[in-house]
Amino acid sequence: MSLIETHYKNIYQLLEYEDYPNLLKKLIDLTLDTEELSFYQKTVSLLDWLEQNQTNITEIRKRFNVLLDDLFSFLQKKGSKQREKLLVVQNLIKAYTQSHFALGPISLDISEGEIIGLVGENGNGKTTLLRSLCGELVPTNGRISYLFDYKDEYDLRSQLIYIPQRTKDWHGSLLSNLQFTAASYGILGEVNEHLVQLVIARMGLRGYRHLNWKSLSSGYKMRFELARMLLRKPKLLLIDEPLANLDILAQQVVLDDFRDIAKSPFRPLGIVLSSQQLYEVEKTSDRVIFLKKGQPQNADIKEGVAEFKEVAKFIVEFESDWQQEELRKVFATLSLENLQIKGGTYIAIFPESTSQERFLQIVVDNRIPLNYFRNISNSTRRFFLS
Repeated sequence: MSLIETHYKNIYQLLEYEDYPNLLKKLIDLTLDTEELSFYQKTVSLLDWLEQNQTNITEIRKRFNVLLDDLFSFLQKKGSKQREKLLVVQNLIKAYTQSHFALGPISLDISEGEIIGLVGENGNGKTTLLRSLCGELVPTNGRISYLFDYKDEYDLRSQLIYIPQRTKDWHGSLLSNLQFTAASYGILGEVNEHLVQLVIARMGLRGYRHLNWKSLSSGYKMRFELARMLLRKPKLLLIDEPLANLDILAQQVVLDDFRDIAKSPFRPLGIVLSSQQLYEVEKTSDRVIFLKKGQPQNADIKEGVAEFKEVAKFIVEFESDWQQEELRKVFATLSLENLQIKGGTYIAIFPESTSQERFLQIVVDNRIPLNYFRNISNSTRRFFLS
């Protein structure tokens, strides 16, 4: 089965499960992949119809099915895009004359369809790395090579977009701003009108399109920035703390959007994002870079588990009503090496040979009340421990 057929099968399952909100997102993504006005028109027409017919499930299913088949037929002929390497960083160092802090040396590469997560405590170089990658900061040493075609520095910045944590405000409506963005990149007339409508719907902004900057929450301002990014069709997105002002559900929606956008078979995008939301970033990323005093620890992510090169301990964090001394006595049978308590949460460190199953068996046998439990042996969370 080809990549396109697998992609189609996964999307079609959403129709079978009647998951219409997520299916609509996928249909918009496929429509954008066509880069054809005729499909833009079909999908915008469906969006307009859905606003007036949200309860007609039979007709909704029929229209979704027809459009999905049309999109698949067209895109199958178009073919998927072979993923290419976008950027190579070799021994990057960024030092400051009036500070003892220095970032690096860091070496990494980024490919289309890849998501790299940056994690670490504040002040350890995440923003410095992002600003260096996008050209806002000039490295002290090392080299950054961009492997895609660009005409000049302006064109480079168009294809390599950096979204800071605090974005600038804007005037007018959300809709008019996005139409202006599209026009600035040569997207005019009917294509402008329909493409903007699609991107607005894709980012969940359809009901907010006539509002201004002051009327939007921080989360929707971030969605606006992502919508503007999609209109520019970049090769690489660098984004600083996109989850900072979002609630838990909104964080997951945005991360799902990142993955869907990056992994498109037809228009794959490279993404580097920084965040304090460790577990969420680890679940979404293909690789994670943990920065501590400017020095990196790199890990590949396989099935949601980080694989670091150094030998790890078995480390768990948990919450319990038991006192620290009670827990020390019980876990001594597992050769407990250290037991810390941080903000009401225990961090227990055991030899690498200790298994999660054995730990939980001790908990059950001794009736230890656990209110929360997480194995952080392969999470960047353990690098935050003293």
